[in-house]
Order: sequence, then structure tokens, then C-alpha cells
Amino acid sequence: MRVFTGVVSAFFRLFRLRFTIQSPGPKHRAAAFARPPASMAITIRDVARAASVSIGTVSRALKNQPGLSEATRVRVVKAARELGYDAAQLRPRIRRLTFLLHRQHNNFAVSPFFSHVLHGVEDACRERGIVPSVLTAGPTEDVIEQMRLHAPDAVAIAGFVEPETLATLVAMQRPLVLIDLWAPGLRSVNLDNAAGAALAMRHLFEQGRKRVAFIGGSLAHFSIAQRALGYRRAFFEAGLLFDPSLEVTIDAGLDPDSGAARAMQQLLDAPGPRPDAVFAYNDAAALAALRACFARGVRVPEDIAVIGFDDIPAAAHATPPLSTISVDKEALGRRGVELLLEDAPAETEVRLPVHLIARASTLVKTP
Repeated sequence: MRVFTGVVSAFFRLFRLRFTIQSPGPKHRAAAFARPPASMAITIRDVARAASVSIGTVSRALKNQPGLSEATRVRVVKAARELGYDAAQLRPRIRRLTFLLHRQHNNFAVSPFFSHVLHGVEDACRERGIVPSVLTAGPTEDVIEQMRLHAPDAVAIAGFVEPETLATLVAMQRPLVLIDLWAPGLRSVNLDNAAGAALAMRHLFEQGRKRVAFIGGSLAHFSIAQRALGYRRAFFEAGLLFDPSLEVTIDAGLDPDSGAARAMQQLLDAPGPRPDAVFAYNDAAALAALRACFARGVRVPEDIAVIGFDDIPAAAHATPPLSTISVDKEALGRRGVELLLEDAPAETEVRLPVHLIARASTLVKTP
């Protein structure tokens, strides 16, 4: 009997131990009931069915990739939100970013604008754990092969690239942003170039200048084209006649510095009255124009006022100090990285503000 009682007691102890291990406590039972069954999870197939599109279309829409109409993209995004689909799972994390620069821009000593843009890109990447790399390419190079070596998750294209190169990069279907560049259907971050040109022109008009010349570069560059447009529009808004002979384009066969100096000499040698002011498309061209005026004995600003665009470090140290349109170049690069990571439509364009810095090159001292 004593042996039987001991066996029964051992049996019940074993039963209680097994029940304790297999049965969840109150907290675990609550968690089990709160967790939705796997069959209730919303899938990309559900979104495609709700939006009446293919799974591939849903993927492109939620990744903001090109190739879809805006109406389709909006319909897919709306369906995903209404169903509670987490689109983040379709957007792979960006770990490597390639900053692509045309070879014509890669001389940072001569044209320091993009070196500051690159600093902004690097700072934004560092803060987000992204590894940046720099690639310079020309029109005759195999950009796809070079991109394979960099193996980027995303691409930031700065400044000018040939349309064929841009189309090739778009076809890679990587997240892509344009910086100081614009193309339809692509994300871009630009300065408010036209507004900056208007600021420069209004400043010159306020100084009593009427015959304002423009030294420009290739209009294939989006920023230059916008500044040229703002220059022309300023005459109309001020009620002044626009003289097309005052608009000079730098010779593409020359380096930018020599080309700007040649353009200034052309303006000084043209028949008829000289311009009384020059608006150059960037500070490097404006500084070359200053030197050309100095070499010809033309006083700045007494005879001709000169203003640039970008506010590079050399502008404040010129003789005389150069008036310019100041821009936050680091912010341009930083905002490009931010836009890549945002859930923004593929055609989103961000414009950053600019402001005037008036220095001695446009301000005549009053006696």
C-alpha cells in the first residue's frame, strides 16, 4: 500500500510539471490571442487585386519607379494604405550610394561648387549608415560597367549628364535622385535658379543699371537654362527692352575660365554702347569677367557692375569682392539623400531657396 501511494503521488507530480510546461501563463495567453493569424496578413497580391493591376505594377508603384502613370501609382498607393499593407518591405535598405559626376565637373579646384554638394551627400550618408562612393564618367565610357564595380543600392546624379547616360542609369531600376539637374518623371533637388536670377537682376536695376549683359554656358545644363530664363524674364517684369546681343554664351571649346574671359572681351568690343552691368551664370565666370575688365582698364563697379551666382569662397576675396546669389550647396547634397529615402512620388522636385549677397562689385560708393 505504501508503495502504491508513492507511485500515485509521483504520477501526479509529473502530471502537474507537464501541465505547467505546456500551458502558457496569462501574459503568454494574451499575446497568443493578440497575434493575428498568418492567414490574415496583407500581401502584395491582395493590393494588386484591390487595385486591379499586376503584382509587378504594385511593386513599381510602391518603390516609386518610373514606367507608370500618376493615376495608376495613386490608385495602388491608396489601395495599399486602405488595406494596411506595409510598403516598407518592398523598399530594400540603401546601404551604398554612388554619387555620379560628369567629367566636366570633376575639377573641384577650378569649379568648387560640386565639392560642397558632395560634402552634403557624405554628411547625410554618414548619419544614416550609408557608404558613399564617387564616380566620374564621360559620354564615351561604359557607365553600367563602372556602376557594377561600385555595386550601389542607389544613385545620385549631380549636374549635367548626357540624355543617353541618364536613360541608361534609369534602366538600372535603382532608386535615383537628380541633384542640380532635372528630368521628367524623376526625383530631383534643385536651387530656385530662376528666382535667383530675378534677385540678381532686380539688384542691378535698383543700382540704376539698364544694359545688363548675361554670360551663360550651355543651355543643356538645367540650372544654366533656368538662370538664362530668369535673366530674360526680368527685363519684361521691369518694363525694360531686352537686347539679345547682350546675351553671350561661353565657347564650348574653351575651358570655363578662358571662355568667360573671352565672352567678357566680346561684350567690351561689341559695336554700340557697352553694357553697364554683367550677370554671369556662376561665380567662376563672374571672376573671369572681373579680370578681363581689369586687364582692359574698365572699372568695376563704376563702369560695369558684375554679379555672379553660387557664392563660392573666392567670391568674397575677389578685388573688388563679388556680389552673388548665395546658395546652400551642402544642403543641396543632403536634401538629395533625404529625398531618396522618403516615400515621395517619382517626379517630386524640391527647390531650395537662394538669397542675394551685395558686395562692392555692384555697389558704387557715393561721395
